[in-house]
Amino acid sequence: MQSVLKDNSGFALILTILILSLLMVLTFQFNSSMWSGLYSSANLRDGIRLGFIARSGLNCAFAVLSEDAFESDYDSLQEPWAHSKELSLNSVAMFENSRFQVEISDLSGRIQINRLIGENGKYDEAQKKLLTRFLSSQQFRLSSEEVENLIDAIKDWVDPDDDVTRFGAENGYYQSLENPYSCKNGPVESLGEMLLIKGMTEERFFGGEHGPGISNYLTIYGDGKININTADPLILSALSDDIDTEMVRDMAAYRLDERNDLKDPGWHRKVAGMGHVTIEPALIKTSSTYFEIESAGIEGTMNKKVAAVIKREEGKPIQILAWKVE
Repeated sequence: MQSVLKDNSGFALILTILILSLLMVLTFQFNSSMWSGLYSSANLRDGIRLGFIARSGLNCAFAVLSEDAFESDYDSLQEPWAHSKELSLNSVAMFENSRFQVEISDLSGRIQINRLIGENGKYDEAQKKLLTRFLSSQQFRLSSEEVENLIDAIKDWVDPDDDVTRFGAENGYYQSLENPYSCKNGPVESLGEMLLIKGMTEERFFGGEHGPGISNYLTIYGDGKININTADPLILSALSDDIDTEMVRDMAAYRLDERNDLKDPGWHRKVAGMGHVTIEPALIKTSSTYFEIESAGIEGTMNKKVAAVIKREEGKPIQILAWKVE
């Protein structure tokens, strides 16, 4: 009898240890799940809050751009919207331990890639020359042949026909690829789409250690006219064959001088040494309609980003054309 009791007591001890071990595992798992849930809830809460702060930055940018439209009929880098860092600094006082960082870019100061062809599906010669000079910039390290081939390929992607332009590419080329797809034969709807075009590599598009990417200077919005007051120096140099590096520096300095009148797009002739320079009137203007706004809600190491492309017209509400949340 004593032997049986001893055996039962040993079994009871083992059973007790197993039960306690199971309870410890369940308790640890519950505790871990509880804290994981709390962290997830906190992160979700913080993400939502920072998202709204980012949208506040967008709304501030909308207000600045709307006010600017009423105050002047031209746009330049001297105006408040172009100093979005100051707008961001003011946000520190708006939120407890948080802020937004907003940046406004003038898309009207970029090259409208879809305007490479006219309504007849043929090259717009002024736009072709502009794009050729731009892609021929030393920063992109492209040979004249590579520039011509890339421009022909862009034309074939955008134009409505299936006729191959010299060394361009139509459906036959794209269907012969390892992963075939169709030629667009229509306007580029997002800049990223250009990576599908023959000859457009990621390094050429995004840039790399050897130089900038062309995507930073292009847009799909606008009438093809470039705001000479806000365009990047690299684009200024592409406006005419007669513009050299020194002239570009002088133009950039001239438009930052508040004493100079920038309303007339022909102001470049007033820059020293540029009286003889002719820029095709169909290429330039001094007002802007399309802008890209990027805003981030920030707290410590956390951030939530929102971006929008907007169309601004005098007397009309701002129209949001594209929206992205990261």
